[in-house]
Amino acid sequence: MDDAGLVRAIEENAAELLMAMGAAGGGSQRDDAAARWTIGGSPIDYHNAVVAASDAGAAAESLALLRKHGIPGSWHVGPSMRVSGAELTAAGFASAGAEPGMAVRIEELVPADVPGLSLTRVGDDDALAVWEATLGQGFGEGEREARWVASVYRELGYGDPWRHYVGWLDGAPVGTATVFLGAGVAGLYFVMTVPELRRRGIGAAITYGALRDAGTEYAVLGSSPAGRSVYERLGFREYCTIELYEWAPTG
Repeated sequence: MDDAGLVRAIEENAAELLMAMGAAGGGSQRDDAAARWTIGGSPIDYHNAVVAASDAGAAAESLALLRKHGIPGSWHVGPSMRVSGAELTAAGFASAGAEPGMAVRIEELVPADVPGLSLTRVGDDDALAVWEATLGQGFGEGEREARWVASVYRELGYGDPWRHYVGWLDGAPVGTATVFLGAGVAGLYFVMTVPELRRRGIGAAITYGALRDAGTEYAVLGSSPAGRSVYERLGFREYCTIELYEWAPTG
């Protein structure tokens, strides 16, 4: 896969994940030549997402739908997006930063290990409840986001393309990760280490363990600012930038 192919895979893997999660949450789906979005299936702005559009008219349409539902939402503006940030700002969305789109050939991942750390794959509702409780300790909007994400994953089931993992240390759950197989690559999401054990290499070790048996040639992700250096040490390299634009109801 060349660089252009990796950029497409980074965007498409995230788009497939967001669309699938939104549909499972009951969102309104649009997927045509003019726009691709899922809106209304989540209380979380990141997951009421516009992932593709061919003209600025989609900005007003998506905003009207967000207002109708009374929920926050976002545009994920990668290299393939045909609507600019300036057009989104003019429509009423606000810039919310950017994520580096990163990729690595899995066989070139730098091994990472934490003595005593083990990884288990979620295979039923009880295991997902542990994953949810762990994620809620420090990811995104905390328990609120973890509760919604777990409800969606419970609906989607536990087989491929969804793989959820819990990291364990001294018998206690200490971290999470999800791998989504789509667009020919393994996408990495919801990597989190409980706050009191951060900066000990746990996130890197969970990432390495979750990806080494993914069964694809490449892994991709969109990194938070805090996680970027961790992924770079594992061998990930930035191939594009995904800019985020958000809107939220007032009052």
